[in-house]
Amino acid sequence: MKKTKSALSLAMVMAMAATSVACGSGGDTKTASSSTAPASTAPAASVKPAETAKPKEFKMVLRHIEIKDTAKSNLAILQDVVKATEAEVPGLKFELDGVEDVVNRDTKLKAEMQAGSPPPIFDLFGGADTQNYSKAGRLLDLTPILAELGLKDKFMNLNEFTVDGKIYGLPRAGYVEGVFYNKKMFADAGVQVPKTWDEFLKVCEAIKAKGITPIAMAGGAGDGWVINMLANTLFVRLGGPQIQEGFAAGKTKWTDAPVVEAFKKLEELKQKGYIDKNVIATKYSDGQAKFYTGQAAMLFDGSWAAGGIMGKNSTVAADASFFNFPNLGGAGDDMINGGWSNGYGFSSKLNDSELKAVKAFIKNFYTEANQKRALKESGNIPAMKLADIGDASGLVAEVVKGQLSAKKGAFPAFDALVSPAVKKTLEGTMEELMGGKVTPQKAAEKMQAAQDAK
Repeated sequence: MKKTKSALSLAMVMAMAATSVACGSGGDTKTASSSTAPASTAPAASVKPAETAKPKEFKMVLRHIEIKDTAKSNLAILQDVVKATEAEVPGLKFELDGVEDVVNRDTKLKAEMQAGSPPPIFDLFGGADTQNYSKAGRLLDLTPILAELGLKDKFMNLNEFTVDGKIYGLPRAGYVEGVFYNKKMFADAGVQVPKTWDEFLKVCEAIKAKGITPIAMAGGAGDGWVINMLANTLFVRLGGPQIQEGFAAGKTKWTDAPVVEAFKKLEELKQKGYIDKNVIATKYSDGQAKFYTGQAAMLFDGSWAAGGIMGKNSTVAADASFFNFPNLGGAGDDMINGGWSNGYGFSSKLNDSELKAVKAFIKNFYTEANQKRALKESGNIPAMKLADIGDASGLVAEVVKGQLSAKKGAFPAFDALVSPAVKKTLEGTMEELMGGKVTPQKAAEKMQAAQDAK
């Protein structure tokens, strides 16, 4: 602010001070009015310069899912971004709300969306979730913001967050799903990375003969989605991505032959003792731990698991590698389950100060440096286009190689294409299949009934 000329009256100085306070109190505060005061005879030199008002503090909840030990690196990146954004936006104070992934998606966020009161910033799943919430008017349209920030063409793929040509969410990272394996256990059993289903079964049998669980897996206590990952890969391998693309439209059915055959193969792995016998009583984190503590030779999981496998509690970091699931002779061979589904969404109900904070958060979080850091430290597949992968090496590099080995590209997770209710039904149904409570055919019929109900 320029210095006040000596000819200004005290009344004018007071009026300017009042205006300064009103302007400095935040983007949503109205400018205070002032009435005309009698002229003062006090000398202008005795008037002290108006002090700059302290910015009005405002708080914003930021809902995230980086709560597990294996997510500490991701959390550190988020915390650094929070600090940078708070320093950039006067008065801003974030409140980090860490919630378990499934609880956030299926319970808390769903209830908040129904009530019309989601947090300003929150973890959002692409596909059906984004479509439903955007059509309900709950999500902020990010299309003009990305153009303003110069980020419009910086992402690998925004399809799962795009509805009717508008973008409603931004992926934090991509993912691929495949098989992490212990190279030393493979060598000791005299087997190599399998390329076909028959070769895969032989690998499992040789590992089992060594007294080692071939495949670590979880599926109990609400973690049926872990089994879904392998089931998804199996039925797309056999039927191609079109099998799941047609579920919602009725062009294909869960009772079609490729799905039933996939369920049969999953059952076969369990019956032969190749999948952990305690699968339906095992939590996700415990299933991961069985692999990275050397109790199993393989783990079917997403690329996000690399952080735990390379973490301080791992005993197999030096021996861990990754391969794309073997081909089954179907239309989905040479593909990989992968995409950009998990990210951040933003409430459509933001005031001016909150909108400014959201723009700063997006600018600070979505950078090439952060993407490379997440790749190196957590094995996160970049969501943004990078010139190179920096100094990422070891298991992370192997995961990227596994992605590149999928010559036909990636297909999205099935739950990005069906309703949350159908997704939930498959979780329970796969737990029943692994527990021997339903046959593959009955499992398929149960799934189609759930699909028909939508």
